[in-house]
Amino acid sequence: MTHNPMTLDRRAFLNACTRAGIASPLLPGILLTLAAQAQEAGPDATSGASGEAKPPALPKISAEMLDRAAELAGVGPFTAEQKKMMLEGLNDQRDAYAQIRALKIANDVPPAYVFHPQGAHEPEPRPCESPGVVTYMGQDCCGVVVQGPVTPVRPETLAFSTVGEIADLIRMRRVTSLELTRMYIARLKRYDAKLHFVITLTEERAIAQAKKADEEIAAGHYRGPLHGIPWGAKDLLAVKGYPTTWGAGGFEHQSFDEDATVVQRLDAAGAVLIAKFTLGALAMGDKWFGGRTRNPWNPAQGSSGSSAGSASAVAAGCVGFAIGSETLGSISSPSTRCGCSGLRPSFGLVPRTGAMALSWTMDKLGPICRSVEDCALVLDVIHGPDGKDLSEAAANFDWNPGLDWKQLRVGYLKTEFDPLEPLKLKEAAPNESAEDKKKREEANAEMQAGRARREYDRRYEQAALEKLRAMGVNLIPVELPKLPWDAMVPLLTAEAAAAFDDLTLNGRDRLLTEQGPEDWPNDFRVARFYPAVEYIQANRARTLAVRGFAALFEKVDVIVTPSTDAQLIATNLTGNPAVIVPNGLRGDDAPAPPKVDDGDHDDIGGPGTPVSLTFLGGLYQDGKVAAFARAYQQATGFEKLHPKLD
Repeated sequence: MTHNPMTLDRRAFLNACTRAGIASPLLPGILLTLAAQAQEAGPDATSGASGEAKPPALPKISAEMLDRAAELAGVGPFTAEQKKMMLEGLNDQRDAYAQIRALKIANDVPPAYVFHPQGAHEPEPRPCESPGVVTYMGQDCCGVVVQGPVTPVRPETLAFSTVGEIADLIRMRRVTSLELTRMYIARLKRYDAKLHFVITLTEERAIAQAKKADEEIAAGHYRGPLHGIPWGAKDLLAVKGYPTTWGAGGFEHQSFDEDATVVQRLDAAGAVLIAKFTLGALAMGDKWFGGRTRNPWNPAQGSSGSSAGSASAVAAGCVGFAIGSETLGSISSPSTRCGCSGLRPSFGLVPRTGAMALSWTMDKLGPICRSVEDCALVLDVIHGPDGKDLSEAAANFDWNPGLDWKQLRVGYLKTEFDPLEPLKLKEAAPNESAEDKKKREEANAEMQAGRARREYDRRYEQAALEKLRAMGVNLIPVELPKLPWDAMVPLLTAEAAAAFDDLTLNGRDRLLTEQGPEDWPNDFRVARFYPAVEYIQANRARTLAVRGFAALFEKVDVIVTPSTDAQLIATNLTGNPAVIVPNGLRGDDAPAPPKVDDGDHDDIGGPGTPVSLTFLGGLYQDGKVAAFARAYQQATGFEKLHPKLD
């Protein structure tokens, strides 16, 4: 019996795919469909007019294909509603492959990661781990003894003071750590009902730490500028004896037996942990299992995320400083929305041991504070290898507040400051129904409102350039490398899906608060079908990105940019540091915010809310970019503004 070449046996085809090394769970089902369609359409389906081969037109992924692919991957079954949400993401994800493939990456370009086949090792001792003796900014801080009478300061007057200001008062014993700790805890309790920024108060731990700090300082053992300063941790950092919830339903009672490295280092510096702050569930947005964290400048809106509670509490004067994390905007976005100063360090500068993993190649921990100098004081303590995080970089944080910033070469992303291109509204389709017309008009109105807000904020960005020129800065126009940045974002979701593999497999993803098309449960399911080859190709494109930024920072030392999506995606992929600073408040003439805050945009605050500016630096040049951002902050004073909460 002869085999009809126009007939395909599904099992035989899948076996052939496996033998050929096509292991992606999605590709065999799609390839089977393509092969069947190509055979049914005849030889012209895959040939050009000259007879040469050309890529077949890929069919749109269907629910049936998804069922077959899920069967092969050993996941699911998915509900009809889940499949409906997944299909758009899967088709968009596949479109991203084409953008990466169009780069035609040379064979000598490796992926943007390095395999280190070694286990944990013991790091070199850190100076701050010696009790009572700390070096910071090149100075020995031990043995400080204050002689003579001191004039006390009422702690409630210090709620919005900087770390540097409070540190001087603590060191001179004009205010005690215990007084500050009780004052900040009282404020957290008072304003949490309005802002929803606390998951767990660590009050007992904090009181004990504060008493110890006061005893040490009274005895002349001053550990440095963070000694006795109350702070808060984003609740993805493990703290022994307290829950570490990751902000997610199903994890409310999770706990760990060891403090995160960052917590240990801040303990050693004498800082006082008073609270664990909210984050959007599994580090997305500002919605957590207890509700939504609010923006102190406009409590009707969220604080953005995912370091939602950290930024909200700092802005509200409820903590001296906080630690946040960023994978794709989670320090930048809430710092922008809440008017804080945030420092997202170079990738690998701060060890993530004891922190929730979302993306091993993109996660970063960093400070959210009232001033850039505060950020530098905190980063000075928490940076450096711990011998456990295998992505750690043996790089220094060279912080010098006296740096002659006028010698720095300063670039600006010219296109991001240029006038906006004309808005393209949706046009009516032939035979448009009344319902379709209504949807189109609503979409156009939303686009026009968004454009009005963007154009309004552009005034502040242009004013920033003028201020920098007035400071004597010669601004050099530069542009981002021309690469398909969005097409590399699936790297994050693929790693996140692996980090939370069990949630998808056992159905616990249903416990997460948000269940829409843009939320983690759907993203995790879609990412299951990201082919391994495409993941590696996107990482090779990421190497081009890293090289492109390295070339850019050979021309300039610092880049000024709006806090927008383009550079935000690019620099999170390349690992470059960023300092986000408040850049003023919108006036009474600002466009009204939308009725619903969907959490997708940070520029919707409306009258009386903050805007921000971002400074970028070369890899491991965090100190340099911080020094320049500090100079801008000193020239503008926007960090001194704070919301009126009562």
